[in-house]
Amino acid sequence: MHTFAKDRPAQMRGRGALSNASGRFEALTKNPCDDGWDHHPEPPLRTRVTHESPRTIITTNQSPDISFDQSINPYRGCEHGCVYCYARPAHAYMGLSAGLDFESKLFAKPDAAKLLREELSANRYKVKIIAMGTNTDPYQPIEKDYEITRQILEVLNDFNHPVMIVTKSHRILRDQDILAEMAKRNLVKVALSITTLDRQLAREMEPRASTPNRRLAALTHLSAAGIPTAVMVAPVIPALNEAEIERILEKAAKASVEQAGYIMLRLPLEIEHLFQEWIEGIVPNRAKHIMTLVREMRGGKAYDSQWFTRHSGKGPYATLIRDRFKAACKRLGLNQDLPPLDTSQFAIPRERIGDHFLETNGQISLF
Repeated sequence: MHTFAKDRPAQMRGRGALSNASGRFEALTKNPCDDGWDHHPEPPLRTRVTHESPRTIITTNQSPDISFDQSINPYRGCEHGCVYCYARPAHAYMGLSAGLDFESKLFAKPDAAKLLREELSANRYKVKIIAMGTNTDPYQPIEKDYEITRQILEVLNDFNHPVMIVTKSHRILRDQDILAEMAKRNLVKVALSITTLDRQLAREMEPRASTPNRRLAALTHLSAAGIPTAVMVAPVIPALNEAEIERILEKAAKASVEQAGYIMLRLPLEIEHLFQEWIEGIVPNRAKHIMTLVREMRGGKAYDSQWFTRHSGKGPYATLIRDRFKAACKRLGLNQDLPPLDTSQFAIPRERIGDHFLETNGQISLF
């Protein structure tokens, strides 16, 4: 059981970050302060969504320490408000803060499915697994209204294209029909990230994500539908949630997951300040100890971006976490060899017109 500091101001309730410093590329820096005049409390921060019209929807990367080469992000920013989210610094490219702006000023891509269909139909396209949820969550609350993620899955299903999904939301169950259909052809894997089983801690750390129990229930339903599932214990935060590793894996195993992974806390750029501010405000009695352990794993720094160790850290403490995780997975029968997702079934869907077929790229085919 965790003990937390007093409630945050009304404006910030239901949010993760405790501040909203100007983006690192901005010429002017804004710092709110109390001028001593009486004033009424500000109302709770509302979420604003701006439509974005990118030229392409598939993002590629060449990072040697991750398992995918291309990904899709239907949204920029994430209303889940996870205080530790490593995607927060990207909001600076939009002229916004990595703090409260990241979780309240969101960008949606309504044309994502149309763009995806065009890109998959291009002659130059080479089939590789697409990952979703690697930056911002594809099932964050605004997906209920926009349904961009579902539209993307419909396109991927039409093209027999493999996809991996990571989320913190039970909302993924809405798309169980498509996912189950794709699973029969070995075209999909789903991972749910579970950071803690403590509902109160989860509410402080990731305030608008699904509760831990709802995530576990989602894993159970997906597994029962024949959809390959995994659990991500991410991030592992020293002296805060690391004691829960084994219990999270045990609960996930009971939900019939097949695979498991973990990521140590990462604090790039603005995240260092946001996270330290958060632990000092929420768990002040442990703040110093947490940061000491974080720096111990990162060569004395809050973050080290070195390939192959940025996700796991280095040193005795990082080794202890790795060994505990591996031992628990072995005991629970997790991470057995599974076949990779199938890329060989990919095909551009065709629509019959008279005696011909019209490819989705507009070309007429006689075959």
